[in-house]
Amino acid sequence: MSMKVARWYGQRDIRVETAPIPSPKAHQVKIAVKYTGICGSDLHEYLGGPIFIPTKDNHPYSGQKAPITMGHEFAGEIVEVGSDVTGIKVGDRVTVEPILAKNGLTGKYNLDENLGFVGLMADGGFAEFCVVDAELVHKLPDSIDYEQGALTEPAAVALYAVRQSKLKAGDTAAVFGCGPIGLLVIEALRAAGASDIYAVELSPERQAKATELGAIVIDPTKVDTVAEIKRLTNGGADVSFEVTGVAPVLKQSIEAIKNDGECVIVSIWEGEASIHPNEIVIKEKTVKGIIAYRDVFPAVLKLMEQGYFSKDKLVTKRIKLENIVEEGFEALVKEKSQVKILVEPK
Repeated sequence: MSMKVARWYGQRDIRVETAPIPSPKAHQVKIAVKYTGICGSDLHEYLGGPIFIPTKDNHPYSGQKAPITMGHEFAGEIVEVGSDVTGIKVGDRVTVEPILAKNGLTGKYNLDENLGFVGLMADGGFAEFCVVDAELVHKLPDSIDYEQGALTEPAAVALYAVRQSKLKAGDTAAVFGCGPIGLLVIEALRAAGASDIYAVELSPERQAKATELGAIVIDPTKVDTVAEIKRLTNGGADVSFEVTGVAPVLKQSIEAIKNDGECVIVSIWEGEASIHPNEIVIKEKTVKGIIAYRDVFPAVLKLMEQGYFSKDKLVTKRIKLENIVEEGFEALVKEKSQVKILVEPK
């Protein structure tokens, strides 16, 4: 028996092909994938990879290297469970926390020295079926459908970023970059009780999305971003979030916070960025990095039940797996109006 998959072979080389349908080992479950989101990191691998995808040596936890079936933002139905699996049964609706760590999802697992991801270091969700360790699945509440469930992973990045920051209810925040993760950060900030959320974004379409989510948009082509944020907040935002991976923007993200403020770097970077240390030293600012998430999927699902991270505001397109390159990856390159594209395996 075979299934359709989208595999990464190299830069701008993702192929839709057939592969054998996998079977779960004793500690694993098999998922019939319903929807998988295309992530910014998937796009980085398509345009500039390999970044995370192993090409020379097999990943120590998955034993895999390229070509790899991509896709790490997915939800689906359990269709088979391994002999050692308890608490999960055939028919359960689930979303996947796609992390590979030496000791599973225990401790500070996102800081594992060989941190890996299903869909980058192991075969993932751009497929009709996917097999993962049972501990990686989270049951979807009845009110959350598969499309909404596929947004759990990117929403977890955003919620984790806000939870790791020093933001308190009533504080002001600035979000630099309103791609999918930036928009989800705005939602997470709303949930956390931020008073004013300033969104810095060039694209008119993404500005409109940020406004729809309740942010105050700042257009860098029309105003001096840092001066404007300082003016509007009377000295600087309490916390800023850098979600562009663009060097000059990192500098602005640090400059736009108040003395004793905090800048959280959410982006994954392809190169170095220069900053002036005195901006941090003399003003006692904090710059913090975060990677992925840990222990937040249940909280994300609870917030989704309350209407946060809504697919209606974030999903801009639904496509079939067979069209993933042209209608998915290439569309994200060419169309700034796209936020989240969901892929159906068949």
